[in-house]
Amino acid sequence: MLLPLTYPKTELIDVIRIADPARHLTSKDLAGDAVAVWERDQAQQVWRLILDLPSSEPYRCFLPGWGIRAHSTAEQLFEIAFCFRCHGARIWASDLPAEQRHQTFDGESPAAQELLRRFRSSVPN
Repeated sequence: MLLPLTYPKTELIDVIRIADPARHLTSKDLAGDAVAVWERDQAQQVWRLILDLPSSEPYRCFLPGWGIRAHSTAEQLFEIAFCFRCHGARIWASDLPAEQRHQTFDGESPAAQELLRRFRSSVPN
């Protein structure tokens, strides 16, 4: 998966649990509840997983359940919503070309399954 050029500036990632997935078909940003924060080492591990996501055939639903907000020390850098059903991702970033703001990934790949496991384990019991 292609990430915005600003991703190396990330100091922390908010893990977002999306409550209204249909909203993200046309929204101008990511909406949901922050359920965890991943900092430095965890953030770097997540970037490696996301960069390792292979592309896939697109499906149609795009009802994301999880997202992330990347922050530097001074600002929010970008947001990504992930739909593990249709293998689609939507990225909100000013430094990413429009044609790369909607991407596909193989939701069955080891990297995707590990990312989903991390998302799920971030929700308090």
